[in-house]
Amino acid sequence: MCSECGCGHTKKILEVSSKILEENDLQAEKNREHFSRHHILAVNLMSSPGAGKTTLLEKTADLLRGEFRIGVVEGDLETSRDTDRLRARGVPVVQITTGQACHLDAFMVHEGIHSLPLEDLDIVFIENVGNLVCPASYDVGAHLNVVLLSVTEGDDKPEKYPIIFRSADLMLITKTDLLPYVDFSIERAVKLAKTVNPSIDVILVSSKTEEGMEEWLNYIKKRLGA
Repeated sequence: MCSECGCGHTKKILEVSSKILEENDLQAEKNREHFSRHHILAVNLMSSPGAGKTTLLEKTADLLRGEFRIGVVEGDLETSRDTDRLRARGVPVVQITTGQACHLDAFMVHEGIHSLPLEDLDIVFIENVGNLVCPASYDVGAHLNVVLLSVTEGDDKPEKYPIIFRSADLMLITKTDLLPYVDFSIERAVKLAKTVNPSIDVILVSSKTEEGMEEWLNYIKKRLGA
């Protein structure tokens, strides 16, 4: 009950929130089954704004071209700027503009994937809204959850935002070409991530220098069974 008036509002809010998440999880499982039926690996990319998700996808698309066919579900509060960047590289993209919503959910992704040529794709990347909090609570139906942590953000983020690192299969430490110019400890970031999620994998990447890109691509290929 509400601590001030005993009206039961808090209980009601929790019940509604629980129902929303339950319905989302059911749709997420349907999304996952839909991807699997089309023999598609679905990858959910999560990070704070500016960690390098779109740049990583641009470089990934370039390096996989001719080997694997990728599509993208692009989530942003406003603008189609990131979608335009990926389309310029010949990547099929569907834009989801969430307005005030701080994450993608399974229903949004369900609507989005039906605008992609799934029969012609091997991988669908879901670029979630830039946020280290909300996306962790909503299963979107991906097979693989990846969280990006850029060296410009600080190495304490796994400790400050544990839920998103706990929900991830892989942590990509991005923008490693900037390490000489920032106060960021790789060892500390990995230790903190492993503390909240002992099974999380870690890869260091730079989309600019291509450091770690081969390891990242091999990780994806392994999940594809290639």
